[in-house]
Amino acid sequence: MTELFRAFLNVISVIAIPTLIVVFLGWGFVKKVKVYEVFVEGAKEGFQTAVRIIPYLVAMLFAIGVFRASGAMDVLITLLTPATSLIGMPAEALPMALLRPLSGSGSLGLMTEIMKTHGPDSFLGVLVSTMYGSTETTFYVLAVYFGSAAVKNTRHALPAGLIADFFGMIGALLICRILFGV
Repeated sequence: MTELFRAFLNVISVIAIPTLIVVFLGWGFVKKVKVYEVFVEGAKEGFQTAVRIIPYLVAMLFAIGVFRASGAMDVLITLLTPATSLIGMPAEALPMALLRPLSGSGSLGLMTEIMKTHGPDSFLGVLVSTMYGSTETTFYVLAVYFGSAAVKNTRHALPAGLIADFFGMIGALLICRILFGV
């Protein structure tokens, strides 16, 4: 059963992106949209948005740096380790679970460090890379998008994003445990 599930996931991972590209191009053709021109226009808007969000990005990266350098991340990990032990999450993966909602580059660096230490094919290496792909940089996304759109009241966006991150982490743990039998 596990081998069949692995084979299914391998097939999906190979065909997912090319299928999406073909579907988008096909849909644009059917709707008579000039796909390339629309793509270029979107790229122009993306550049203008990037210029507008730089101050929010700098502020977010500074706050993350202060959080990590102050030792607050280590204290939070120490407090949460007993709870993660109950669900079978290795303590070494907890920094990824905590840092991923804050910073994409920080969590990428952490994932790289874990892979150098434990190996990319180790359970921990596969787990943190699956966590990386299963979650979002929620605080960063909210700061950037809401900041660029000047949204003041985020309502339920933060709780919804953090809940999605939590279930992404739990899902990554469960899938890795099923596929690797650890």
